[in-house]
Amino acid sequence: MADKAKFVQELSSRYAPKGEFITLGKAMLDGEVVSEVDITIPLKTINRHGLIAGATGTGKTKTVQVFAEQLSHAGIPSLVLDIKGDFSGIAEPGTENAIINERYAKTKLPYQPQAFPVELMSISGEKGIKLRATVTEFGPLLLSKILNLNDTQQSIISIVFKYCDDKGLPLVDLDDLKKVLQYVTDNAQGKADLSNNYGSISTASLGAILRSIVALEQQGATSFFGEPSFDVEDLLQKRDGKGVVNILRVANIQSKPQLFSTFMLSLFAEIYMMFPEEGDSGKPKLVLFIDEAHLIFNEASKVLLSQIETMVKLIRSKGVGIYFITQIPGDVPENVLSQLGLKIQHALRGFTAKDKKEISKAVENYPTTEYYNAKDLIQNLGIGEAFITALDEKGIPTPLVQTFLISPESRMDILSDAEVADLTGKSAMVAKYEQTVNKDSAYEMLTSRMEQAVQQAEPTLKTRPVKQEPGMFESVMKSPAGRTFATTLAREGAKFVLGMFGLGGRKK
Repeated sequence: MADKAKFVQELSSRYAPKGEFITLGKAMLDGEVVSEVDITIPLKTINRHGLIAGATGTGKTKTVQVFAEQLSHAGIPSLVLDIKGDFSGIAEPGTENAIINERYAKTKLPYQPQAFPVELMSISGEKGIKLRATVTEFGPLLLSKILNLNDTQQSIISIVFKYCDDKGLPLVDLDDLKKVLQYVTDNAQGKADLSNNYGSISTASLGAILRSIVALEQQGATSFFGEPSFDVEDLLQKRDGKGVVNILRVANIQSKPQLFSTFMLSLFAEIYMMFPEEGDSGKPKLVLFIDEAHLIFNEASKVLLSQIETMVKLIRSKGVGIYFITQIPGDVPENVLSQLGLKIQHALRGFTAKDKKEISKAVENYPTTEYYNAKDLIQNLGIGEAFITALDEKGIPTPLVQTFLISPESRMDILSDAEVADLTGKSAMVAKYEQTVNKDSAYEMLTSRMEQAVQQAEPTLKTRPVKQEPGMFESVMKSPAGRTFATTLAREGAKFVLGMFGLGGRKK
């Protein structure tokens, strides 16, 4: 048996912030809840990022719910990527039951059921605030990374952006970009104009770029590019002193990993460019929770992965914390994992040799402790229990502690369709971004220009027209991938993300 008095003294002193904090639960020792020891996290260190990991069914989602509730109480808004669709209940108060009453009795804390202010969001057409971005705002560098283009193709995209900027051709959505590529490839005037002023471009390279765009469109990117753009400042709302919990519902995103990576990197870039430097502030201004984080890293190219790692490092100075939710710590690259200050580890299951290796790897990253056999206990943590280690206000890792997590105060179930409709129907933010703005952009301008050229041309010979060979753009769009996408094209408009490192920008 461990020395309980020593345990209480040590843990109480290390989990005792002098400034503002949130409470996640109570310490545990020898399988019993130690109600004298609160497990608290200083608000000052929450922008140092974190990891919430554990096997399926161990309570990760409820931990995120508790975390978001505590942040809301502290006046800190959050953005939760809700991939499984089971987080929306935070908008309604919880209901007492025997299990919740028993858990709170062990913590000696009162259970106070309550709802929290919520905004629902979507990038794929579901009910809620529509998040969009323009191609121009992405900029050539970020767009090239998303399309996984090589150096030659990236240079072509940069030339095309420069051409559009010089010619006053706004690139709002992917239709605009494709129309420009068609114009400088298949139209004699456009081809000559580009070649004379910017140099000749390989037709094969343009075809490869078009195929990459079509592939991105097939993952649903048409609903993401357009106007009006989402202002990231709208993520910072408070109501009655509580931070708003913004829930981005992306239940179908697992089949669209490229779109998921696109959104996340664009969001990081937008926040980094738009938020002012906060320095070492007393608490974060926004916290992001990224569920199923492995979807970002598994599908990202090396270049894109490097960019994500860089943005995670830089965004901290903007007062923003990022929390990755996944099953095993190994889902997160080492260069990102090393930047995470708070680690909440639910149970891991050691059924296979690979599982056991992951368990050993996870335990190796924890501070050593005399109170637990971490390698054994991590496989036997109960539902709603987790190992926690954080950073104190001096940035020093806190002792590893088995934690009995408090239960959510809000509903631990989803909203009904009627409740979703009621919530979104009353939202001023939904109304603000609901209507697509379809201004004249490159697509309309070039289409009009080409039609006028045809109308003004005088026929020189009245003879049977010779059948023209299809242009490169037409060939690409008549391919199976192009035909599949063409049946679902829809113009939506938007403006959301600044291009990386100044390549593109928000027009006021």
